[in-house]
Amino acid sequence: MICSMTGYGRARETVHDRDITVELRSVNNRFLDCSVKIPRAYTFCEDAIKARVQKAVTRGKVDVFVTIASVGAEATTVEVRQDLAEGYVNALRSLAQQFDLQDKLSVMDIARFPDVLTVTKAEEDLESLSEDICCVLDRALEGYAAMRQTEGVKLREDIESRLTTIETLTAAVEERSPQTVAEYRERLGAKMKEVLQSTSIDENRILMEAAVYADKVAVDEETVRLRSHVAQLRAMLEQGGVIGRKADFLIQELNREANTIGSKCCDLEITEKVVALKAEIEKIREQIQNIE
Repeated sequence: MICSMTGYGRARETVHDRDITVELRSVNNRFLDCSVKIPRAYTFCEDAIKARVQKAVTRGKVDVFVTIASVGAEATTVEVRQDLAEGYVNALRSLAQQFDLQDKLSVMDIARFPDVLTVTKAEEDLESLSEDICCVLDRALEGYAAMRQTEGVKLREDIESRLTTIETLTAAVEERSPQTVAEYRERLGAKMKEVLQSTSIDENRILMEAAVYADKVAVDEETVRLRSHVAQLRAMLEQGGVIGRKADFLIQELNREANTIGSKCCDLEITEKVVALKAEIEKIREQIQNIE
């Protein structure tokens, strides 16, 4: 199965008193470019998140958004710096005596001074926390992958439909090409009769000129290669997997053959078919830019 490089996935779960939300968004890109936006306190998880994404995605610009909020009481410890508090009290009372001020010290007054009270959070198990975040990420990746696969099915159907159109146009070019040689031969004979004003002309000369023209406008090799490239692209779509770059190369070759046919033929009907061919090839190229 082929996958689109465009996708979205989201998961939210409460794990160990933390509300964890992970969102993924991606667009097409030549290579894999993964960026993670996560609260600064949890940046240690960034490498683990990127590693999980790299296992699931080969190409595309992927943005991962992580939000984390505590839903339970955090384990914290409040400590009193007795020596520091005593120092503040002694200093303030000394000032009160020196300047004959009222001593109205309260507990709240002392607590407001810097470093008298220190709050310490319990040490966290970083490895366990990282695993919790990655578990939610895995759920988001599941939805993300499902969306990419659904989009991939639509891309495949559209491309296969256009490949059928290309085959039909190629068959029309193959059918029309010999007719242009016969018509050229007739025009050449009529022109020679008109110029020479004689009903007796050199048939061998006409055959020779027609043969040169036929060789010049022959597109058999190009149409055979066109059909071969179409067959290879169909096989890629059937096989699935990561085919974006290979498919893009084949589209370049399809376009090259169509250009060659257009440059060889001066026939209006074939030119119209070549224009339609190139339009279909360009539409396929645009679709392939979104395939992983």
